[in-house]
Amino acid sequence: DVEIKPDGILYLPEIKYRRILLSTFGPGGWGLVPRSRFIERNGFVVAEFALFARGRLISTAWGEHNLSSGVARSLGTALEAARSMALMRCCKDIGIASELWEVEFIERWKSENAIEVWCEHAKTGDKRKLWRRRDRAPFSYPFRETDSSSGGSEGSGSGGFRSGGGGSRFRSSTNLGGFS
Repeated sequence: DVEIKPDGILYLPEIKYRRILLSTFGPGGWGLVPRSRFIERNGFVVAEFALFARGRLISTAWGEHNLSSGVARSLGTALEAARSMALMRCCKDIGIASELWEVEFIERWKSENAIEVWCEHAKTGDKRKLWRRRDRAPFSYPFRETDSSSGGSEGSGSGGFRSGGGGSRFRSSTNLGGFS
């Protein structure tokens, strides 16, 4: 279930968090509620949300989205992206996919499941190393995988320890505060 961004950041797709919450609390057993009006400032939209389960407050978190990222075509899309970010942060607080912020897990997952390859940009000719899952097809347009004179195309290092959520197998010891 874990994915890796080309810059090496691990994450769990947002829909996976929703499925975990649904399987744990059942339909209608959880909800993400806005706690503030959204704030639009310096090209970002931010808002605070609260995760409730079975009528009890579980966690609060702020979500944000860069309006100039090109992904958000409307304010509504940007707010939905901020909501998703807040949901992932709230889930981290209750142990869902929290290992994605642990250096040891990140390094192990990358060495077992990912590959760092040299790629060349089709238009600019820029070369850089990008990460992808081993079980995924090689990069295609605009980047394509190449050999590089500056080194091999495979790496198992950490490529930085940043992470953004996700895991292939989550610990069964996740404590949901008496909710499971």
